Amino acid sequence: MAFRLLVMLSLAASVWYFAWLLQPSRVGNPVLYWVLVLAETFNLAQALGFWWTCAHNRAAPQPRVRRTANLNVDVLIPVYNEPVEIIAPVVQAAVRLKGARAHVAILDDGNNPEVRALAKRHRARYLRRESNRGAKAGNINDALKRTHSPLVAVLDCDHVPGPRFLEATVGHFRRRDVGFVQSPQYYANAAENEVARAAWSQQALFFGSIANGKAALGAMFCCGTNIVFRRAAIESTGGFPEDTVTEDFELSVQLHAAGWKSVYVPEVLAQGLGPEDMPSYVSQQLRWSRGCISAIPLVLRSRLPLRLRLQYLLSASYFLYGWTTLVYMLMPLARIVFGWQPLASASASDFLLHFAPYFLLSITSVAAAGFGTYAFTAFALAATSFWIGIVSTVRALLRRPARFVVTPKRGSTGWQPAAVAPSLVATGVLVAVSVWGLLRDPTPGVLNAVAFAAVHSAILLRGAAPALRLLRRRVAAVEPAPARPGVRAPEPALAEAPAPSARSSAPGHDGEAIAKPRVPLDEVVPSGAGAATPSETNVSA
Repeated sequence: MAFRLLVMLSLAASVWYFAWLLQPSRVGNPVLYWVLVLAETFNLAQALGFWWTCAHNRAAPQPRVRRTANLNVDVLIPVYNEPVEIIAPVVQAAVRLKGARAHVAILDDGNNPEVRALAKRHRARYLRRESNRGAKAGNINDALKRTHSPLVAVLDCDHVPGPRFLEATVGHFRRRDVGFVQSPQYYANAAENEVARAAWSQQALFFGSIANGKAALGAMFCCGTNIVFRRAAIESTGGFPEDTVTEDFELSVQLHAAGWKSVYVPEVLAQGLGPEDMPSYVSQQLRWSRGCISAIPLVLRSRLPLRLRLQYLLSASYFLYGWTTLVYMLMPLARIVFGWQPLASASASDFLLHFAPYFLLSITSVAAAGFGTYAFTAFALAATSFWIGIVSTVRALLRRPARFVVTPKRGSTGWQPAAVAPSLVATGVLVAVSVWGLLRDPTPGVLNAVAFAAVHSAILLRGAAPALRLLRRRVAAVEPAPARPGVRAPEPALAEAPAPSARSSAPGHDGEAIAKPRVPLDEVVPSGAGAATPSETNVSA
């Protein structure tokens, strides 16, 4: 109720701002004005989508647990040159899953003898293929031809399932129209370094209010891991798409277009690893942004109901926020260097009077939807990565071939300026032009532009900070946090599953390095339906 009231206030503030912005007397430089209006319209669309989605935030009812011990589930673990000590806890936990008869298979695209030995040691099936065609999607498709269970679970090789993983998911398949059941991703290494912590904060918003809202709207999509499929559903669409780097997202579109339903279980059922340094984060975001932006034509031509199509468009277009961030950074530069400004007949106080309520209420709605999980560091990290969406858009328009790159499972220490070079260049230009403007013409108009440039520079530098200093690893248990409304807490048994990290290890029962668990026992967290952020504030969709 409180969030919906906040949404109503935000809508009123949006009307107040745009009614002022779109007055003919506001047109300054025509080109800059309409570029600004276009950018603001995009952010408003994302904000409206966010409010719409989160207003439906309610956890789906969980089915009664019936006897499913004789139900066969193929548990597929795709592997590609990841360290064995990362993979081992996942396999060890997978073979112990309860709630169904799990047939675990390691899909080794790296042809690693140590992985083969690991599979043999845990009595898991070892599958490898002749080529790496289609990357992860091709690997899974090959395994589907060599397995036969009616349900298929997919776990990334760094996501350790808890004992309840199957118990909490397979019951939903009593409905014959359910094609897949998704559960949250959780970054167990969020306490170890700043990048993983900020990346987790971004994920936290999605797997909370956004994912619950999407589920209520029937639009929850596959997130690559911690998911169970109905084999018949995958086969009805021809398997995982192999010509994309976001095969999970495109498969979701195809499944929903074919009439299959999705279910979201808001309970932490597995724990994994997030990117631990800036190069890893950039690699992950480049793959996600390229795949999502490239999927926009697929969504537009799909036979989805209007509600689902809008939801998918909100998610697929999220990474276009990079262009709006670029627009906002260029505006003060144009004023300082050329004296151009998009708005005329408007003082700074008049602008803030109309813009500030809209901006602040939108920020507040993000914080409210995230129940405190979405931190400023997450926002700064997204802002620093603005260039990723721009690069992905250009590559998609030029139809440059995309390559599936696995996110590294181990971060490196030290300076990593190359990973944030575009943001450093942008910061340097903003600072240099601001100094030049102050020395040349310190008028009130220039001072206003310099103030905006300073805000942009501070945010970019904050987001780039982890790459510009030594990233000291630290081992720290994640303290239990308050449960999030609308999200079921994981069972204590999940903590018994070893976390996939080589940095906090103890000998396992079979002599392998098994990481100590670091999952909070009463928290799930939230990337999804569009960002509720006008202007510069963006959250993962």
